[in-house]
Amino acid sequence: MKKKDLIFVALVVVVLAVFFAISGKEKTSTVPYDETHQRFFDIAKNEGKKAAEKFCGECHTEFSDEHPPPFRCLFCHKTKKP
Repeated sequence: MKKKDLIFVALVVVVLAVFFAISGKEKTSTVPYDETHQRFFDIAKNEGKKAAEKFCGECHTEFSDEHPPPFRCLFCHKTKKP
């Protein structure tokens, strides 16, 4: 291999290593599959996540100042598989 090729491969490895290092574990809580949330799993499966998110505000009303706007809940809060 030429020196330029080795430099390119090394650069790709460094970029991938940086992405891997900063990825880490998800910090948001998951939506539990319990009696309270079970109906939303069915809604999300049949009608889509946006249809299920319309009901989150019925119980979840208080958010910290750092919390994103409360209209895309399931974008960050993933559902646990039943």
